[in-house]
Amino acid sequence: MHPFENRGEAGRMLAARLQAYAGRPGVVVIGLARGGVPVASEVARQLEATLDVLVVRKLGVPCQEELAMGAIAPDGVCVLNDELIDRLGIESDAIGAVRLQQEKELQRREQLYRGKRARAEVRGQTIIVIDDGIATGATMHAAVSYLRRQHPTKIIVAAGVIAPDTFRKLKGWADEVVAVMVPDELHSVGEWFRDFSPTTDDEVRRLLSAADRVWKVS
Repeated sequence: MHPFENRGEAGRMLAARLQAYAGRPGVVVIGLARGGVPVASEVARQLEATLDVLVVRKLGVPCQEELAMGAIAPDGVCVLNDELIDRLGIESDAIGAVRLQQEKELQRREQLYRGKRARAEVRGQTIIVIDDGIATGATMHAAVSYLRRQHPTKIIVAAGVIAPDTFRKLKGWADEVVAVMVPDELHSVGEWFRDFSPTTDDEVRRLLSAADRVWKVS
């Protein structure tokens, strides 16, 4: 089953569920880099909202990198899955080494995508933070934690597909959670997309640049 042809289609379908925010002042759509940005770009376009990017990085378990023991966001934000860490007996030195590596990659991407482009204003705004899909929720938890520090009026988490257990967790972190699909089981996000080829750095930069041009004209 492939409900979405690609991330762009997921964004269009997600935008249809977010029409209550269309054309409203003070709405900022933020895509998680990299895969969330093509989805967010479509949502921002259809809602006529500002588009921005947020770089978050998963902290993978050593030797099991796909398993998230936490995640980081800018400005030193770090969330950890203490239960998993205790169960696997992961030492603090190992966590620190993974965190340092991912912080370097976060900074590299921040500079690459943003350059001199200022971060969008979050304080007092309605923030719609978007990913292509959400499995464990580690990176989205870090994203919401980071955004909360900046005192937005409201945080809406949105994605094409969200795992059911994670959907319930997200309701405790965000003010609103929106998904196109919440299947009974989610083995991987990619299985819900016909085309789930990796989003490139160049594509992220192109989408942000295109959104900037629209807003400079308007």
